[in-house]
Amino acid sequence: MCKNRIFVAYKPSFISSNRFLSSLKKKYKTKKAGFSGTLDPFARGVLIVAFGQYTKLFRFLKKSPKTYRATLWIGAKSPTLDIEKITQIKEFNPLSLKEIDRVFKNLPKELEYLPPKYSAKKIDGQRAYNLARKEVEFELKSIKTTIFDLKLLSYSHPFLTFEISVSEGGYIRSIADILAKELHVFGSLSYLERLREGNFVYENEKSLNPLCYLKIKENFYLADIEDIFKGKVLKIEDFKIKEEGVYFLDCNDNLTIIKIKNNAVSYEVNNIKLC
Repeated sequence: MCKNRIFVAYKPSFISSNRFLSSLKKKYKTKKAGFSGTLDPFARGVLIVAFGQYTKLFRFLKKSPKTYRATLWIGAKSPTLDIEKITQIKEFNPLSLKEIDRVFKNLPKELEYLPPKYSAKKIDGQRAYNLARKEVEFELKSIKTTIFDLKLLSYSHPFLTFEISVSEGGYIRSIADILAKELHVFGSLSYLERLREGNFVYENEKSLNPLCYLKIKENFYLADIEDIFKGKVLKIEDFKIKEEGVYFLDCNDNLTIIKIKNNAVSYEVNNIKLC
């Protein structure tokens, strides 16, 4: 029985991504499993999960843009930028829809900012959120995020709900904080849901064909396919496409990923059984 599987799960709120994965491992009676794209404990939504050899494929999957629905609670202050550690609630006057529209339209498409201190970023081998909880002083490096789409869904003061599509690695809490500052208020997210990652959407944990979600092109090996099954050294002249790049090979329901560079061929992953 093939143990390889990839699917989209829906993580509920107020559970860590790791703990949620543990529950899936028990549900499906599997030991080797992983996920891509950690969701904050308070956040819910799409989580790409893989079992068996498919855990090796995460970096080759097209997972962008990522789309979220979020609600900014205007006047709620929290060091985590969400509702986990609210320290103050202040009443602000209602905002005008015209001003909200102006701020949304003027948000740069290429945004540079600092990630939240309460995040999974690593600082000298330690998670930033662990250091923040211990009140250890540290600095985070700024990151860049592409904003593909941003639209207001509803505004019922003090709750402003929007939908946003961003490149991989974006922090919606930080972007919401930027929006709040541009609106001359402060706030924290009271709701965050990831709706999709690229073409990955939640469909009741249906098994997916990984070939449909790869972000790399297919190549073709023109010599004896047994060379690949045996992990032999491959020659560039034996491939249909010889340009530098990373490619996948569909070899009799076995997936192999190779890299062509400097006229040499190397294996990235080899002989993953397609189930």
